[in-house]
Amino acid sequence: MKSTKFEIHEIVDKETIAWNNKDAEMLVSIFHPDMVWPWPENAESHDPVNWVSPMGKFNHDRWKVAWQKLFDTHEPIHNRRNLLKIAITNEQDGAFAVVDVDTLWRNCNTGENLQWKGRACKVYTKTGCEWKLISHIGLLNYSK
Repeated sequence: MKSTKFEIHEIVDKETIAWNNKDAEMLVSIFHPDMVWPWPENAESHDPVNWVSPMGKFNHDRWKVAWQKLFDTHEPIHNRRNLLKIAITNEQDGAFAVVDVDTLWRNCNTGENLQWKGRACKVYTKTGCEWKLISHIGLLNYSK
């Protein structure tokens, strides 16, 4: 039987594989149906009063189309992810992972770079026998 920590590590890795392979279906498969993904306006925006939620509550088809659009117009240059911590509730039904992300995309049409860089807190919930990502906070710069 897999440990809970191993299962969380697996879902973090699955997300990374989805980004690396530009696999929108794999990416949306990790999201909980109630997921909401707040985004800071930039990596220095630690105050959530400035955050946005541009994609609304998770919707499989809408989110898949949005991520596929990114994948169709951008090529990954690098996708460095460093899993720093996994914390699990005493009840083994909730967890979070702290991941440092440095992902660089290049727009295929304009040649412009799009960089995602900072620390993320990925929050997971146990649904039946599998884990789903229910919230994602970041990417924020905590180096100051």
